[in-house]
Amino acid sequence: MPAEPAPAPTRRALSLLDHRIEAATGHGIDTLWTYRDRGVLDEPHAQLVDRHRELAQSQRGVTFYLRLLNRLSSGEFEVDDALFARIDRALGQLENARDTRDAAARKVLAALEPIETATAVSAPAVMPLSTDDHAALLAIAGGAKLYEHLLTGRMSVTTASGTRIPHAKLRRLEDEGLVVRDTGHPVHAGQPLSLTDAARAALFASRRRPTTRLPKAPARPSASKPSSAQR
Repeated sequence: MPAEPAPAPTRRALSLLDHRIEAATGHGIDTLWTYRDRGVLDEPHAQLVDRHRELAQSQRGVTFYLRLLNRLSSGEFEVDDALFARIDRALGQLENARDTRDAAARKVLAALEPIETATAVSAPAVMPLSTDDHAALLAIAGGAKLYEHLLTGRMSVTTASGTRIPHAKLRRLEDEGLVVRDTGHPVHAGQPLSLTDAARAALFASRRRPTTRLPKAPARPSASKPSSAQR
């Protein structure tokens, strides 16, 4: 028989909890993943995204074995003992993948529910950001240093993304409590810049979609039987 098809995880797998995460945070899943990579998220939201990535990975396993079973039962192969053995093996692998996915979903729920509760109770007051400040903070989150030229004494900010941030803007962001620099490094060698918790909250809130009511929560993933809804 032909070899079993290899999984091709080229896209993020969708999960049944995506809409709850988006409702609680006000951001799309792809935006949350990007913010996590840039270091924008606070600890609770960063943990949520990490758990969601594990869930997406486990969902790909479920989808792969479902597709394998669909191929095995498509009539492409001769019906013989070898086919029954492959189907039986694929069923066992699907069950294991289901169990892994459901365990990952429980971890997502454990990280999500406190955020849902906080969102339902109140929305924290955060500093509104201008478009320029939003871009500057995102650039700093991706890596930035403040340098002083040895000869001219001119101060400049270098970012990993190449975004230009005037020194005057950096000083204002520091005065507003949005950015801090590591003064343990000499400025002529480059002082690393980082965001404060207030800056992360402002960035996170700047793209929130207003959410007055959370959608009805679906039933928790069951550990007893695989879900029939695949996206």
